[in-house]
Amino acid sequence: MREDWAIVDPLMGGTRAMREAGTALLPKWPKEEDCDYRKRLSLSTLFPAYRETVKNNAGRVFAEPIVLGEDVPPQVAELTQDFDRQGNNLQVWAKSFFTQALSHGLCHALAEYPKIQTGDDERPATLADAKAINARPYAIMIRPQQVIGWRVSNRNGQYSLDQFRYMESVEEEDGLFGIKSIDQIRVLTPGAWQTYRETKDDKDNKTWMLYEEGSTSLDHIALTTLYTDRTGFMTARPPLLELAYLNAKHWQSQSDQDNILHVARVPMLAISGIDDDSWELKVGTASATKLPKDGDMKWVEHTGASIEAGRTSLADLEDQMRVAGAKLLQKDKQAVKTATQAEEEAAQELSPLQTMASGLEDALDQILQHFAELSDLPEGGHVQVQGNFDVDFAPETTLPLLLNMASQGRLSDETLFSEMQRRNVVSSDIKWEDEQAKIATQGPGLGVL
Repeated sequence: MREDWAIVDPLMGGTRAMREAGTALLPKWPKEEDCDYRKRLSLSTLFPAYRETVKNNAGRVFAEPIVLGEDVPPQVAELTQDFDRQGNNLQVWAKSFFTQALSHGLCHALAEYPKIQTGDDERPATLADAKAINARPYAIMIRPQQVIGWRVSNRNGQYSLDQFRYMESVEEEDGLFGIKSIDQIRVLTPGAWQTYRETKDDKDNKTWMLYEEGSTSLDHIALTTLYTDRTGFMTARPPLLELAYLNAKHWQSQSDQDNILHVARVPMLAISGIDDDSWELKVGTASATKLPKDGDMKWVEHTGASIEAGRTSLADLEDQMRVAGAKLLQKDKQAVKTATQAEEEAAQELSPLQTMASGLEDALDQILQHFAELSDLPEGGHVQVQGNFDVDFAPETTLPLLLNMASQGRLSDETLFSEMQRRNVVSSDIKWEDEQAKIATQGPGLGVL
């Protein structure tokens, strides 16, 4: 997975990250001097097709607010207003969670509970202690790049996560005003956790030593994994990986194109038939050059044929990336359904993006269930993700067609109104019945006799 992320991470990071990747994504030409390569690299800019496609598709999934089901307990519903204890509500946090999973293939979330210090190691924490520090369940997003490893066992044909290890960074005070970041490894096991920090011995050898440990009230690891293109337990591939390869190719081709334009824009002065080294050349608008007999001088310029070929190649790559990014919205038959689903969704077609949104619903339901378990509640409830999965990228091309169908009597006014609302041309707050009554009371429109 890290081989795929080595391409995805710089593309999501933008031009600066692509430049920092150096020769890994922008190969050095044979016999190209280091100074020339560094200059070419510093002038290269990224066409952000991958990042924008990820953002746009994530925006479609969150086109409408997440709806909490009636079965969500009030205590859990209150937690969604500050889902991560950093001021982000469920809608904001979930969008970041899904965006990371869409770009990298998967993302993890840990349901956590603050550690309560009682001041007395022998006295157990009470409800008053928890209220004093506003202790409550919250979500921690664990990006796939943080994961170090895991252990899993197969119990009666069902996978069970026995250990999960990831790298995290914590901040500690440094002096009177300073703050320092410390990397540490957190190890999660059912009912317990440990943190390890890197230390040095007398011989300056580095090793990871146990720093802190504790227990949890759950008999399982409260970890939720969202997959967008699952390949196995805890493994996945970026669903837009082919787009990433095309975008990296565009980065390289764009660099070549910019470089050849720089060369072609600077003509070279060529002189022939002169062997006298003492001869002095003067070039300027107010000066003339006297050439010896049989001498010749002219400007040599690029024909521009390769420039046009490069421009065409870039345009073709952009078209290919546009198609690769749109594949998430193309309808496809759902692969596997239970008997109940087959009855309820007979002949239904789902786009890959809709399927990912359904996976997001399941992941959020699981996080809410972990919140309920940490709050000593039996059920966390369910949520509903309502997105816009319409393939209509350009409403301005379909609206005239809809208006024409309505004028010819092939489409009802009510259907035309709903289609306008679906394309955000008409506010969703307006109801057809109210609008129909207003139309009946107003005078005839232009062109109506």
